[in-house]
Amino acid sequence: MSARNSNANKAAARERLREERERQAKKDRARRQVVVAGSTLAILAIAGGVGFAVVQANKPSHWEAAKDVKAVTAPKHTSGTNGTSVVIGKPEAKKTLELYEDSRCPICATFEQKVGATIQQDVDAGKYKIKYIGATFIDNSDNGEGSKNALSALGAALDVSPEAFTAYKTALYSAQNHPSESDDKFADDGALLKIADSVDALKGNAEFRKNVENGTFDAWAMKMSATFDNSSVQGTPTLRMDGKTVTAEGSDNAPQTVPEYNAAIAKALAG
Repeated sequence: MSARNSNANKAAARERLREERERQAKKDRARRQVVVAGSTLAILAIAGGVGFAVVQANKPSHWEAAKDVKAVTAPKHTSGTNGTSVVIGKPEAKKTLELYEDSRCPICATFEQKVGATIQQDVDAGKYKIKYIGATFIDNSDNGEGSKNALSALGAALDVSPEAFTAYKTALYSAQNHPSESDDKFADDGALLKIADSVDALKGNAEFRKNVENGTFDAWAMKMSATFDNSSVQGTPTLRMDGKTVTAEGSDNAPQTVPEYNAAIAKALAG
């Protein structure tokens, strides 16, 4: 082999090696760019995810948003600002008994189970009207939704008729349907609709079902709840007539038996 050929071969080999190194360098650069781009995207994705989570966390809940609704859809058979005045009974009845209740309240359930029928008899007889004020404060104790959801469903029943409202309220508070205070059962539309099936006016009522499932009266429920919050009432059940609290004799609490109630209401009517 001549020196010229040998040098030429070596030069060619070096050239091939250089080209190979350049190709490899290009591959390495491309790989680094992909890694950097992927890392950047991952960082952006994480940042975006964190940002989305923060935004979601700061968004008002459904019920908080409902509280701020300006144009409130109120049920039929209501009056006053945002339809928060719910008065049931004969128009000619001269006295009005204000009744403050929370749908999840176990003492309200006991009160309704023991005294509710007597109240209804008095209302039917025209002794007095009932002004209902619904509260939702029990939800605040456990981050629940049952008080609010049940109040909205009561609005849907009131939209059907005052009689449907009264019957549905009785059904919600009944021994077979009312949950313990720690059970947020009424947060479930299905549970509320199942209870409604025991009320003739509501069973199979498509409009009532739609209003419960769509939350038609959710904003109204929050306005009604605000009415309770803005009152001086501290708990439920509370009864008032002519601005005075109606209590069992010798007690600061609402009467829990028929004899206690009859004595207390007779005194309130006379006063």
